Amino acid sequence: MLLPSLALVLGLILLIVSADRFVEGAASTACHFGMPPLLIGMVVVGFGTSAPEMVVSAFAAFEESPGIAIGNAYGSNITNIALILGFTALISPIAVHSQVLRKELPILTAVTALATWQVWDGMLSRVDAAILLFLFAGLMIWTIRQGLHKSQDTLGVEMAQELKTTTMPIKRALFWLAAGLILLIISSRILVWGAVEIAYSFGVSDLIIGLTIVAVGTSLPELASAVIATRKGEHDIALGNVIGSNLFNTLAVVGIAGTIHPISIGPEVLGHVMPVLAVLTLSLFAIGYGFRGPGRINRIEGILLLFFYAGYTVYLVSTTFG
Repeated sequence: MLLPSLALVLGLILLIVSADRFVEGAASTACHFGMPPLLIGMVVVGFGTSAPEMVVSAFAAFEESPGIAIGNAYGSNITNIALILGFTALISPIAVHSQVLRKELPILTAVTALATWQVWDGMLSRVDAAILLFLFAGLMIWTIRQGLHKSQDTLGVEMAQELKTTTMPIKRALFWLAAGLILLIISSRILVWGAVEIAYSFGVSDLIIGLTIVAVGTSLPELASAVIATRKGEHDIALGNVIGSNLFNTLAVVGIAGTIHPISIGPEVLGHVMPVLAVLTLSLFAIGYGFRGPGRINRIEGILLLFFYAGYTVYLVSTTFG
């Protein structure tokens, strides 16, 4: 029991460090090659922070631990909205000015609805996974077009300011890009092994481990970047990281895991996880879209999100050990 616990802690620490280095190296490399700041913010940073979820879920699928694969992806989405946005809004209300993000919010809502429909029969097949990856490819094409043609969007302006202070020399950027990716793979392998062993030791389903410990751990890069961005007043970057990460998790992470191995969806996912995710996504759309002007997530809404997350976590624990 001691060794799996140490593996879990070590895996989480290495995962956080490697994800941070990977994203910084990737963003700096993209900047050196002349990629527009808006595109860096939407693709490199927004999706790059989901690299931990992708690698962890892929390893879990290879090792036939579907609960960790699916729990990590959907659990991270819940954590991103309820915990991360709730916490960052508590620090400073999040104002949404970016027109690109306002377009992504309804896309995220539609993608979440599709994901719920796909798993409703209790199985995520390879066909379902292929559909998700096809949609992800289409989303990437749309994202690249937006990044190339909307240079004046506020997300691009904020990203340009951020890159001025964080861009590193190209050799160092390439080093951390490669080293971060290698460490991501190693740490994910350690983390999945430790999580599976702990689940077996306590007689807990790997889904619960994926929804709680693993999901929170793989979401820590998003939390760190969102808090830093919010304290700098870069609200669109903070929200953009969460929206981009959730889109990436739902389409690419689940799609890759389902392609590797079809995933059986238990009643817990249908009865608890997907309804919670749907409610949170709809809430984010309602408060963040801004039907009569710029959207805004205020401190009261942030507190409500945090209470919702606390209640959800207590419920998971009580139903598991109660």
